[in-house]
Parts: sequence; C-alpha cells; structure tokens
Amino acid sequence: MKTRLLAPLFLALSLALSLAAPAFAVQPDEILPDPKLEQRARHISSSLRCLVCQNQSIDDSDAPLAKDLRVLVRERLKAGDTDRQVKDYLVARYGNFILLKPPFEWDTLLLWLSPFAILALGAAAALASRRKARPGDEQPAAPLSDEESARLQSLLGDGNA
Repeated sequence: MKTRLLAPLFLALSLALSLAAPAFAVQPDEILPDPKLEQRARHISSSLRCLVCQNQSIDDSDAPLAKDLRVLVRERLKAGDTDRQVKDYLVARYGNFILLKPPFEWDTLLLWLSPFAILALGAAAALASRRKARPGDEQPAAPLSDEESARLQSLLGDGNA
C-alpha cells in the first residue's frame, strides 16, 4: 500500500527537480532574431559580471542593470562590433571588474595574488601555533600548597563517609 503512494510522489519530485535546472535571465524580447548573433551575445554576456550581483554573469542575473548590459551587448553586435570590441567598450566604461575573469595585469595583480597571500599567511600561522604547542614543552604544574590541598579536600569531601 505504501509503495503505491510513494511511486507518484517520487515521480512528481523527480519531475520538479528536473525542471529546476538553471534558467537564464535573458528575456524573450532581448533575443536577437539571428541565431549566430544571439549565440555571440550569449557567449559575451556569460563572461561579463553583473555589477549588482557581482558573482553572477549578466546572462544569469535578473537585475535591471544586467538587463541593460545584455541589451547594450546586443546593440553593439547589431552595429557590427566584434566580440573583442564589445568587451573593450565595456571594460573602458566599467573597468576590468566587469569581466568575470579579469586579465593578469598590474592593476589586477592584487586580485590575482591575494588568495595565494592569504593561503601563505594561514600556513604560517598554523606552523607558528604548532611550534608553540609541542608536547613536552609545557611547564609542569606547581604542586599545591598545604593550604590549597586542605581546601581541595574540604571541597571534595573527606571520602571516608
């Protein structure tokens, strides 16, 4: 009886999960009639950062600025710009930050090298803390004074009860 109820539930859950695939934010009114031009636009917009979301491409973002940038990319392509010219135009306007994969240049050096610097600092901190906490390096605890021993015995109870 239970398997009869679980089968439709499993089927419905599988269907719902298959429909939950990532969706692009490109609206139907943005799509170019020329499939090759649209493919170029998608390729370019998938490599451009949404300036609002910052960790999504403009192709994946629903932000109004991302939509404006997608429309701008398509307008530049319709005007006859090459892919490189479109990207250069946007970089000139917004800087290298608009690229999801900025080039390795002097002005992006900190961006590229900071993960390695943070990793090196973490490794150095781990080594330093490991050196401090070597087994056997600890000082032995000082013995309790007679007064402290008596106080401890009174707190713990005599044990003869």
